[in-house]
Amino acid sequence: MAEQNHPDADLPEVVATGPTRRSARLSVARPAERVATAPSSTSRTRHGSRPLRSAAILSVVAGLVATVAIPAYAATLPAAETVTLQQMSAPDNQSLVVASNATGEALDRSSYSATTSDEIQKKKDQEAAAAAAAERARQLQSKANLAVSSVDLSMTAPGSGEVRWPLTSFVKGRGLGDSGYHQGVDLLAPGGQPIFAAAGGVVRVSQESYGGYGVAITIDHVINGQRVTTVYGHMTYGSRQVQSGQTVEPGQLIGLVGSTGSSTANHLHFEVHINGAVVDPWAWLQQNAGAR
Repeated sequence: MAEQNHPDADLPEVVATGPTRRSARLSVARPAERVATAPSSTSRTRHGSRPLRSAAILSVVAGLVATVAIPAYAATLPAAETVTLQQMSAPDNQSLVVASNATGEALDRSSYSATTSDEIQKKKDQEAAAAAAAERARQLQSKANLAVSSVDLSMTAPGSGEVRWPLTSFVKGRGLGDSGYHQGVDLLAPGGQPIFAAAGGVVRVSQESYGGYGVAITIDHVINGQRVTTVYGHMTYGSRQVQSGQTVEPGQLIGLVGSTGSSTANHLHFEVHINGAVVDPWAWLQQNAGAR
């Protein structure tokens, strides 16, 4: 009769007491089952490489994000966070130490010429203005000389009273064109001496400051059908007796002798213009007001 072997006959018997004996025997794994459930070395290698691969992928992604995002973020920085080259170099600025025996030297502006475009343009403008003023003076002087030779200065009978001397006592000074550009005649007299209208007419200008004339008055006249203007300059401040638009009579008091405006001594600067042309006022007075 063949002997029947139990499958568990070859397993070592575990000594146990009581109810635990059977459970102990069942808890021992069979050799075939241990071989089947033990993980192979290939499986362990595959499972171990997965975390490494994931870490590598995450590193690459992080690098790409940093490459794109950081320059974009830098480009959007607010203006307050940007700095200039001077600001960046400020902490590293260097100081200059000058020896104690060094001496300063003042700059003389006359020792150098204009260097900026504004200075050069300013000098050009000044030179152009001076040239234009000289040309105007030359033209006016030419007109004055032409007028003296071509205009008949006799307008009324001398002594008729229609034309009078503006001062009763004076010394003749500089005349028309004497000592450079001069459009009238200077009648030297003490300050405060009365000045009279040379003829009847209408006051056109009466000002405390009339350019280089200082306190001055101009009067428009019509004498023998010709338009005449007389000018009275360098009068005393506050001495004007007539206003613009006022009608005056020949010999009427209009002001007092002074030295205002472009003047260095008390005198009356007197001018005469006939139909807009400058004429010699001294000759005009002699021929129309008569002898003094």
